[in-house]
Amino acid sequence: MKKKVLLAGESWVSTATHIKGFDQFPTVTYHTGADELLAALAGGPYDVTFMPAHEAQRGFPQTLEALRAYDAVILSDIGSNTLLLHPDTWIHSKPTPNRLKLLRDYVREGGGLMMFGGYYSFQGINGGARYRRTPVEEVLPVSCLPVDDRVEVPEGFKPQVTGRPDHPILQGLGTDWPVLLGFNEVELKPGAEVLATATADYGTLPLLVTGSYGQGRTLAWTSDIGPHWLPPAFCAWEGFARIWTQAIAWTVRDI
Repeated sequence: MKKKVLLAGESWVSTATHIKGFDQFPTVTYHTGADELLAALAGGPYDVTFMPAHEAQRGFPQTLEALRAYDAVILSDIGSNTLLLHPDTWIHSKPTPNRLKLLRDYVREGGGLMMFGGYYSFQGINGGARYRRTPVEEVLPVSCLPVDDRVEVPEGFKPQVTGRPDHPILQGLGTDWPVLLGFNEVELKPGAEVLATATADYGTLPLLVTGSYGQGRTLAWTSDIGPHWLPPAFCAWEGFARIWTQAIAWTVRDI
């Protein structure tokens, strides 16, 4: 039986106002940022459930038992408020479980947690993701900054593979990875293992980091898994499916 992974986040709704002289009209479009990742993992060794951000506010597990149905959880471009403010609390002022604490407890007893970067990951744009000083930050191998942590690199940068060559996540990937266009700045925690960093131009800041908490494993990828920080060339890279499959495998202790 395939191990199960929950990917939460990576969706958004955009609105636009079109003005044509005197007249105007609005449009609304829905977008997902995990399409390439889901396609790369399809048919592989893991059963990945995608829960878009707008569904996660209500549908993300509210009990430890429900979280245990998954061997690993991936949070990607989904701010802490979405997990804290269940509609019953936000709309009806009813107490509901703190799902950040549940994630901490889930990892402590052996679950895996991965966070991928983006505008609403780590601390995020204008500090809006707000994972700093939360139970999720406690679990991660990195600490969040108290400010907007985005590092925009419009000229692009080449990741620097710094981890030991025999690390299971790095197997078969080589050192020549495609260009990225940005990442979230974070700080390393004691005991974390850095597998890749940004270039020296950006202070060799962490890009791919692994760690542990209690009985579980955790991983941080500080760039994105889709637009705009992750260009099409990265998605087309022959190592694209391999890096994420091996990252999941390490997190769930298959390698």
